[in-house]
Amino acid sequence: MPGWVTVARHETSEDVAFLSGAALAHLDLVIRGSALPQDLLRDRLALRAAEACMALSGRPERAAALRDALHLLRPGDLPGPAGEVCLAWRRAAERPLSDETMQRALPGIGAEQVTLWRRAAGVAGPVPRAAAVLEAVLAEAPRAETAGLILAEATLARALGWDHVVPLLAVSLRRADLRLRGAELRRSCHRAVIDAATEATGLAAELARRAERLRAVAPKLRAKGAEAAVGVFLSRDAVAPGALPLPDRAARRLCDRLVALGAVRELTGRETFRLYGV
Repeated sequence: MPGWVTVARHETSEDVAFLSGAALAHLDLVIRGSALPQDLLRDRLALRAAEACMALSGRPERAAALRDALHLLRPGDLPGPAGEVCLAWRRAAERPLSDETMQRALPGIGAEQVTLWRRAAGVAGPVPRAAAVLEAVLAEAPRAETAGLILAEATLARALGWDHVVPLLAVSLRRADLRLRGAELRRSCHRAVIDAATEATGLAAELARRAERLRAVAPKLRAKGAEAAVGVFLSRDAVAPGALPLPDRAARRLCDRLVALGAVRELTGRETFRLYGV
């Protein structure tokens, strides 16, 4: 992110709106880069958004607990509150933006209600549209922070011409911000976009470097299905060996091999039920 965006003082509404626009324009160039694993970036930002929603609701779960809630589920298990939030953000970000994607992310909210909230966006700029939708949701359902933020992110993405939700607002808005209305909420959303776009730009650079390392070592992998496994790592924040398209023992060996080559990391520090990620 250009330094003048991050060090400038946000003295007026016009200043903060200009800087948020500059931050989004720069991020737009970054996420369209060919070396960036875009699915992975969105999935990691979705985890950050879920973590932020846990904090907003006063729950203790953070990234490690959210990964466990999502990846260690057995067939038929219920994900619990933390898992539900994590699933909602993943579903919102993993598929192209559409009404069906929103319904899949927010199954407890009717399509008609979503449409009504979306109409609050009006015809303003991208960030004011997102703020208007967030305000509309929270005015009617004050405890629906996750739904409001997901719909606001979808509104922002549509206004920017993005094909997918890229979680930004949820990453940086604070609990106090969600109690604001009108111009104050719009100003807070502009500030949140500056901070989140800066963080996302740095994360994108890191993931691009790590993805390049993984692609470089991929030809050394001889296991059948290794190429498909690399694709899984390049699209998911965290991966359990059982989620790879290999037999269980071969999947574990492949994960250990990738860790030894410095291409992926073990994320849990545990001896069992391990998770791996780029």
